[in-house]
Amino acid sequence: MPGMDEVLAARRAARASRSQGRVNVVSVFILLVAIVIGLVMTAGAQNPGWLLIWTIAGVVLAQSPKIAKQWERAVVLRLGRYTGLRGPGLFWITPFVESVSLYIDQRVVTTSFAAEETLTSDTVPVNVDAVLFWMVHDSEKAALEVQDYSQAVSWAAQTGLRDIIGRTSLTELLRGRERIESELQSLIDQRSNPWGVTVQSVEMRDVVIPSSLQDAMSREAQASREKSARIILGQAEVEIASLFHEAAKSYQNNPTALHLRAMNILYEGLKEKGALMLVPSTAVESMGLGGLMGAAALRQQTLSGEDVRSSGPAAV
Repeated sequence: MPGMDEVLAARRAARASRSQGRVNVVSVFILLVAIVIGLVMTAGAQNPGWLLIWTIAGVVLAQSPKIAKQWERAVVLRLGRYTGLRGPGLFWITPFVESVSLYIDQRVVTTSFAAEETLTSDTVPVNVDAVLFWMVHDSEKAALEVQDYSQAVSWAAQTGLRDIIGRTSLTELLRGRERIESELQSLIDQRSNPWGVTVQSVEMRDVVIPSSLQDAMSREAQASREKSARIILGQAEVEIASLFHEAAKSYQNNPTALHLRAMNILYEGLKEKGALMLVPSTAVESMGLGGLMGAAALRQQTLSGEDVRSSGPAAV
């Protein structure tokens, strides 16, 4: 990416300037006291040189007190050599001999990273966004083993995500997020542990696939659902046929039960007015349903005649 190195260099320079240019209330107080003493001695001796001397002394002494916040550790160098960590709170250094090169934040830090247009194992380009939660557990290693530990963790997370995507198929990437997050956490933690950094968790926020592939996956899911529906329907037909087969065995040796079942079917079909029931002639002859059907038809005709007579006077 063009300009990325310049951005990183600017961030490092800004971080270094903040570390070196911190102003605290103790330094300001020492400088003011030195100026006041210089003014008093100048007024008493009528010599402005005292003001200059005490001002220079106040500026030098103001470089000694440093303050680190509760969650920070200050890296102190003496003539360029590491001497130890200081803080939190107020601590003192020797001006021009010792210096604070870096303030290390020991709180949990969140870093967002992404893998753009990365190919999966089945050659599908995807964009993956994730968030990394990490913290510095060894400030000495973070200061001495790597130039910029925060940026190193970010690059390690991005390259680790690309490696895992390249070994994973699209189906596993969409369905097995927890496994991928755990594997990515272990990979980043293994790379960052020598820098004094530990990874607490990794969370994948979003997985974006091409729109054309989304349409194909939608059609595939629809076809899969239709296939499942047809399989369920076929299984139901098989079960129904099996039940009919068992029923036929029961009726085979019990014609009375078969006749009762046929009468029940006819009753259910003819109990509504105007109903039409089609019965095969072979069923009528085999079960002797001619008289029954005739009685049913006569009963229906009688009901229709009664309806006509009852509606005649009303019409007149």
